This record gives sequence, C-alpha cells and structure tokens, in this order.
Amino acid sequence: MTITFRVPPGADDRIGFTYSPLLETVLSLHVLAEPKHHPLQHAWVRRMRRLPVGLRREITTLSFTFREYFPAFCFPSAHGPQASFAQEIERLRALPHDQVREEFAVALVGDVARGQGGVPPDSASGPEADDAVRRTLAEDPGALLERFVSLLGDYWEAAFAEEWERLSSQLADTMTEIGEELAVRGLFGPLRRLAPEVGSDPVDRRFWLDRPHDHEVTLSAEDRLTLVPSVYVWPHVRVNCDPPWPLGVVFPVSHLQRAAHVSMAPPELIATLRAVAEETRLRLLRLLAQRPRSTEELAPLLHLTPAALSKHLRVLARAGLVTTRRDGYYVLYSADRDRLAALAPSLHTYVLGTGGGRDGRPF
Repeated sequence: MTITFRVPPGADDRIGFTYSPLLETVLSLHVLAEPKHHPLQHAWVRRMRRLPVGLRREITTLSFTFREYFPAFCFPSAHGPQASFAQEIERLRALPHDQVREEFAVALVGDVARGQGGVPPDSASGPEADDAVRRTLAEDPGALLERFVSLLGDYWEAAFAEEWERLSSQLADTMTEIGEELAVRGLFGPLRRLAPEVGSDPVDRRFWLDRPHDHEVTLSAEDRLTLVPSVYVWPHVRVNCDPPWPLGVVFPVSHLQRAAHVSMAPPELIATLRAVAEETRLRLLRLLAQRPRSTEELAPLLHLTPAALSKHLRVLARAGLVTTRRDGYYVLYSADRDRLAALAPSLHTYVLGTGGGRDGRPF
C-alpha cells in the first residue's frame, strides 16, 4: 500500500518548503523514546541524561504522543511566515478540542480510535497510557493538550532551545540546496533525493511512499503540500495526507543521509587485503621485495611444496601484488612496489572517507 501525491501541471507553486522548531522538538522526543532506531542521534540521547528527574518522568508518561504516531497537528503549514517556537505553541493552544481528542486517541491506541470521538472503551491500554491519561482525554482534552504543551515548553527551556540554535543553520542549508536544485531541475529534481523510500515519476507527476495506508492525494487549487527537512526524523520519513491537518512530508536533511551512507569498499581493495591477510603470503612478499626470485628458490625458503607455493603466488598475482619476467629457463617473481605502496593510502582513503569513489588508485 502507498500514499501517493499527484502534482498537476502548473501546480508546483502549491508546494512549499519550511522547517519547524515545534516539529523538531517533538521528533527529538521520539528519539529519546526510541533511541535504538536512531544511531546517528545517540550523542543527543546521552546528553539528555542530565534532564531534571521530573521532566524525564513526564516525558515517559506522555511518550505515547511521540513514540510511534505523533499528532498530525504538529505538522507545520506552508502558509505564512516562518514561525517561532512560541508562535507554534500558541497555535497548538488554539486548536479545537474535538480535533485534539481524536489525534491524542489515535496516538494512544492506534487507528481504531479514528472517527470514534475518543478512545474506544474496549481498546487495550498501552504501557505508557495509564488510566489517568485516558480519563483526562475523555473528560477534558484541553487539559491534556495543555499538559503536552507544558512538557514541550519545559523541554525547550531545559535543552532544546540551545539545540535549535545549532540545528536551524543546518536546516536552512538544506533549504538552500533544495532551492538551487529546484531552479535547475524543477520540482521532481529534489523530490527524487528526499529519501531513499520516496519514489517519484516525473512524467506522471507523482511521488509516493510505501505505508500501511492506501491514499492518493491530487493537489487541488485549495491544497498546499509542505516539505519539511529535519535532523531528528532520520531514518524515518513522516507524512500526513489527511485533513484537517496540513499535507506534509518530513524528510532527513541531506548531510544526515550522506553520513548514514557507508559506501561499498572497492573490489580491488578487498582482493588486496584478502591476499595479504595471511602469514605465508606476507613472508612471500617480503622475500620478493628483496629481489626477484624463482619458485625453485622460494619453495625451500618457505618450507612449501611447489604446488602450495604456486597457489599463494596465484592469489598475490590476482591482487596485482607480484609481477613476473622470464630469465632463460627460470620465471622470476617480483613484488610490485608501487602497488604495495598504494595499499596504505587506499585503505586510509576508504576508511577515513577522505576521497570519493576509487580515488585511492591504483586500487
């Protein structure tokens, strides 16, 4: 099943780009609730051990609001100027309580609550959702919203306001990258690289995400779709396709996608390392580095049969580490000094990422 967005010809201006301090705050709380899914954010998880005990306890109590599904009212809108955290908090406080009740109910027990006006009485309680939270949601959703807003405010003041100062420049850089690509390649240029799980078809003017929810959205004249870069969403992509909340896709910033991609080691480097990762072949290379030698000379020096020696020489030759030349009756083997000298820089280039592709030639 997929969620598909269709962008009719001439509708590119219905897609906006923004970033959101409120959304990033909630996504960072998801990281704290599910750290095993976010290995690139473990430095933040460790730093948050210094949060006050009371705040950590409240994060645990309300973790149902951001552990798996978090309320769609956290998605920012493409309309209007860039909002501050305080402005987004005030927007939350002004939400209709019936809509708040449903979003919290879905976060609490899943889609079974959608359209039910609250938590169905026969739904099973999750480990984070105690009876007091359920009662508050049923009787006074505004009070639960205020508790959620207070948690966000306390967390912002204790830790995330400072983090936002660091993040906002990264998000702005991603927005600049997207804008430059839009100018050159059009809408479907950046769409193709938002995240690996986002598929796109520029000819049919649609893009999609695989989700346990089948929905096709064709942008009408009234619709606006917001694309939101995020640091804390990685490795996920978040999407909203249902009214009354803003249509949106939240995707990881480009530098995190690059950091998460570990390129394949060049096959030549792998073959070379396998060839030298054996004591007998290392001793053989040492002898050949001293001067050219024949198999008749090498076999007794290494205490090998001619057949065993030939096998080791073939492995080294396939890796390009030895060369041969004929001297009358004898075939003389030599170590390829240039190839051996390139081994350490090639390994250094790949492991430290100081070059791209196969720059560590001759590997």
